[in-house]
Amino acid sequence: MIILVASLILFLVGLYAIITKRNMIKVAVGFSLMEYSVNFLFAIVGFRPGAVPPILQVVEVGKVYSDPLPQALVLTAIVIGLGVTAFMLSLILRLYNRIGSFDLEEIQRLKG
Repeated sequence: MIILVASLILFLVGLYAIITKRNMIKVAVGFSLMEYSVNFLFAIVGFRPGAVPPILQVVEVGKVYSDPLPQALVLTAIVIGLGVTAFMLSLILRLYNRIGSFDLEEIQRLKG
């Protein structure tokens, strides 16, 4: 239960950073925190205490095996999240090179 609360707190910290921060780098870090908290939650939900990894050659009857699907989904989500974060940071750096600021309010004033 405490791990679920930790995942929720991590998600809320990321959401707070996205909503309240004006710096684009801090918003990107908040987005990554939210993403990692969801990955952490999925990894914890797939955990079974005392479970054996299902990589054995001989299957023993009566043993509890861990489910590999949540682990595979979390690994896939981590790779996709890394790509999205890299793309987001590259767009932020391009915008910084063009405008010269990471401030979101200053960028919004340039509309028009």
